[in-house]
Parts: sequence; structure tokens; C-alpha cells
Amino acid sequence: MTARIVPILPETIALAAEILGEGGLVAIPTETVYGLAADAANPEAVSRIYEAKGRPRFNPLIAHVSSWEMAEREAAFSPLARQCGEAFWPGALTLVLPAQAGGQVSDLARAGLETLALRWPKHKAAAALITVFGRPLVAPSANRSGHVSPTRAEHVEADLGKRIDLILDGGPCEVGMESTILGFDAGGPVLLRPGGIATAQIAELLGRPVCHAADADAISAPGQLKSHYAPKARLRLNAEKAEDGEGFLTFGPGQTGGLNLSPTGDLVEAASKLFAVLRALDARYERIAVGPIPETGLGEAINDRLQRAAHRED
Repeated sequence: MTARIVPILPETIALAAEILGEGGLVAIPTETVYGLAADAANPEAVSRIYEAKGRPRFNPLIAHVSSWEMAEREAAFSPLARQCGEAFWPGALTLVLPAQAGGQVSDLARAGLETLALRWPKHKAAAALITVFGRPLVAPSANRSGHVSPTRAEHVEADLGKRIDLILDGGPCEVGMESTILGFDAGGPVLLRPGGIATAQIAELLGRPVCHAADADAISAPGQLKSHYAPKARLRLNAEKAEDGEGFLTFGPGQTGGLNLSPTGDLVEAASKLFAVLRALDARYERIAVGPIPETGLGEAINDRLQRAAHRED
């Protein structure tokens, strides 16, 4: 049976909370992408997420909260981490912090790490569901592991409809790009994954540079696998034009002959459309040429996703 898609209403929020309390899986809208939610404290429910997504169990999950009180029960905040949370929460920022000994998020959700990836989503439906549920929800992107992330309810249905229990339809995601993931070490902030909050914004807030994680092979946060966010089609990056038989993903003014992420050169618009456009091209082509995209602002996150989508293990 395919999971029902239901609108966001008080009664469907209550239904979703009931399903989650019974160990079920519910796809929920957030401002970044749709997440596949489960009770973070229930190892069996968390295990169902890994199974439904086909996700490696060494890849940790993000726990989602809806208040500072809930966040502080789960993780220990340094002054820098609190400064970032106060500036960007609720929003598209995930903080990787030391897990509290008395926290409810299961060891399986943390993939056995002593740290916890924590986010307070801005989307009203997601926050309302967490509040009604009363404890954190883990919610990785609601797609098969490695596939293109979902930004609409129908994307979730196409990828996971027969593997989950309910889909809450909140319309298209506003940001359309996964959260930025930020860790901290003795030297200060460390970027673990670029995303919906530009690295430059964080550096400006803290008054110091944000370092990039040194060891790309050590999985310390979600979204660090080399091959990820991948369509079935093969991607060719930094292409000036499409070759015969290729789809063409472009960006900026004056670009024609393909699907343009933003004809005006707006990187915020481009980020919000990236996954939907990749899905549209993937449905029509076996190969996709991707035009150059600036590395500034959210361009860093867009290029990160495209490089991981283009990476092939075979």
C-alpha cells in the first residue's frame, strides 16, 4: 500500500504524532527538503529509517527539536555554538555537538558517535509536529539513500511511497537545499557540509573564518558520502554547452537551450530549484550537462551537491 498524502491540518499533525509514537515513519515538510521522520528515542523506529532509505548505518542522522529546552537536553552548547543557534535557529543550520549523557536520541541515530547533529527547523508544520510529539525526531531526507533529495510531497511518494506510513504535504520547500552542518573544535567552527546558510554568513556572525573539515573520509555528520544526491543520469560538470543526447542544466542571464536554475543569476532561487530541476532532467535524459555556477554564497552548497551527484563509485 502506498502512503497517504495529507494536507497540513491540526488533525493530520495529531495523526502523524500518533503514527510516530507507534514506531512508524512519516514524511514531513521542512524549509530545506522533505524529511523522513521517526522517534529519535526509539531504536526500532530509527532502524526502519535506515531500512526504508537503504542508508548505511555508519551515516548519522540529524535530530530535530522545536525549543531551546529540548535542544539543551540533548546536546552541550559551547559559547560559539550557542551564538550560531541564536542567530540562525529556527532555520537551515545543523550543529554537531557533544551529546548529553541523559539525552533521548538513540545511539543508533548517532551512528555510535559521541556527538549529535541537531537542528531546529523553521517550517511551522515540522516545528508543530515536534512540539506535539514532545521529543526530538530524526528526519533525514525522505528519499532512497544517494538519490536526489525531495522538495515536494510527490517526490517522496515516488521514492518511498510503499515504504513509509504517511506523507504530510506542505507544498514546495522554501530553501530546497539541505541544511548547512557546522561542527566545532579547539580552533573554532568547522564546515562539515555546505547548505542553506552560506558559510560567509556564519563567518561574519562569529568574526572568524570557518574552516573546512580536513578528513573527507571520516563520516562525522550526514551528507558527507562522496556519492550522494545522485540522479540515474550521469552528470558532466562545468559544461559550456550540451552535447547530442544530453540534457542541459544552466544558470544565469543569457543561458538558453536547457533548464535554467535562475535566469536572473539569483543563487537563492537556484538552490530552491536544484533538486526539482535535476529530477525533471533525469526523467528525460541519460546524461546531463551542467553549466558553471559561481562558488559564492549558496553557490558553494549547490556545487557541493552537484559534485557528489556526479561522483560514481563504478
